[in-house]
Amino acid sequence: MTQTQSCPTLQIPNSKRKVLIVDDEPSIVKMLAEKLRPEGYRCFGCQSGEEALHLMGIQVFDVVLCDVHMPGMSGLELLRRVREKHPCTASVMITGAGDVRLGVQAMKEGADDYLLKPLNLDAVLGSVSQVLSRKKLATELENRRQRIEEVAEHRTAQLRHAMLRIGQTYGETLQALAGALDLRDNETAGHSERVMAYAVEIAMAMRCSKKQLNTIARGALLHDIGKIGTPDSILMKPGPLTVEERSVMETHVGIGYGLLKNIAFLAGAAEIVLTHHERFDGTGYPQGLSGANIPQGARIFVVADTLDAMTSDRPYRRALPFAAAREEILRESGKQFDPDVVSAFLGIDAGVWSKLRARGRMPRSFGIEHGRILAPTQYSHLAWSRSRTILKLGRRGRKPAPRASLESLLPPEKLLSTV
Repeated sequence: MTQTQSCPTLQIPNSKRKVLIVDDEPSIVKMLAEKLRPEGYRCFGCQSGEEALHLMGIQVFDVVLCDVHMPGMSGLELLRRVREKHPCTASVMITGAGDVRLGVQAMKEGADDYLLKPLNLDAVLGSVSQVLSRKKLATELENRRQRIEEVAEHRTAQLRHAMLRIGQTYGETLQALAGALDLRDNETAGHSERVMAYAVEIAMAMRCSKKQLNTIARGALLHDIGKIGTPDSILMKPGPLTVEERSVMETHVGIGYGLLKNIAFLAGAAEIVLTHHERFDGTGYPQGLSGANIPQGARIFVVADTLDAMTSDRPYRRALPFAAAREEILRESGKQFDPDVVSAFLGIDAGVWSKLRARGRMPRSFGIEHGRILAPTQYSHLAWSRSRTILKLGRRGRKPAPRASLESLLPPEKLLSTV
C-alpha cells in the first residue's frame, strides 16, 4: 500500500454496499449484477479498467469484481491502481481455469480473492461476502492500531515533559545546594559554578562522553557539599587552622560522599566529592590514592579547582593572573596533577578561561541525559529561596555575602554538546 487512507469501519447492510463489476464482456457484467442484486448489493458495471478508475473517482465502492484479461489496461494493472488509490476497497479477480497462476499472482499483489471461469454464481456470492467480512476486520484492526498509536504518542509526550521537568528540578536543587554553600563561605562565592564550568571545558577537550560530562559537572558543582557539616568556627576562621581543626575540615569529603552516594543520579558525582583532594602522586587525602586509581573526574576537577582558587581574590592576597595559574599547574604536573589532564588544560586557549568567568552561565539540568543541556537562565527564584532556607538552618544571624553572577558560565556553543 503506497498511500495511507483512513478507512471507515464497514458496518453497513448489503443494501448499501456497492459492487463494481469490470469485464469486457457485457453478458458477464449483467449476469453477475443479476446474481448480486437480489442479495441486497447495489451493482455498477463497466467494460474497461480506464472506465473503472473514472467511476471510482466519482464514488466509493466496497468491492471490485474484475476480469484479469481485458483489452487496454489489464485486470492486474487495474488492481495495482486500486490498491494505490483506493486501499479500503476489496478486490476479487476473475480468470480462466487455465490461468490459475495469474490468480495466485493477483493474490500476491494484494487481491482479496480470485475466481475461475466458468463462474459458479454461488461461489461469487460467498467470495464477495467473505472479502467484505475480512476487509471489515482489517479496517477495525487498523483503526484500533491508529488509536493505540495516538494514545502512545500522547503518553510519550507526557512522559517526555515529565522527564524534562524532573531534569529542571534536579538542576534547581543542585543550584540551591551549591548556592547555600557559597553563601555560607564568603571567601568562595561563585566558586562552585566557576569550577564546574572550567572542569566541563577540560573534560570536553579530553573528549569525555556525555554521561561523563554530566557526572563531572555535578561532582564539581557539589564538591564541597560536605562542608554543611563543618562548624562555622572552623569554616570561617580568618587565620591558619590548627592540626585538630585541619582534621575536622578534611572530614568534609567523607560527609559529602555519605550525603550523595545513595542518590542514584548523583552516585558518580559522589566519587568525585570523595576524591577531589587526592593528589596524582598519592600524597592527598582521604585515601592517599594515586595515578589512575583516582577517578578521572576528580583528576580533572583538581586542575579546574586550582585554576579558580589562584585567579580569585582571597583575604590574604589578590587574584593572580591566569598566566601565573597556568605556570603553577604545569609545574605540578605529575605531582598534584595528572599529566594528561594538564596537557588538555594547556591545549585550551588562555582567553577561554576569562570568558567563562565573565559569562557566569549555569546549566539548569543535570538529571536526565537528553543529549543536550537546556538553555541557561539566571538563578531561579525557587533555587534562591531554597539556598536561603538552607543557609538559615546552618548559619543564623549572619548576613550573606553578595553572590557572584550565575549568568553564563558555559558559552552557548558548549551547552549543546555538554550533557
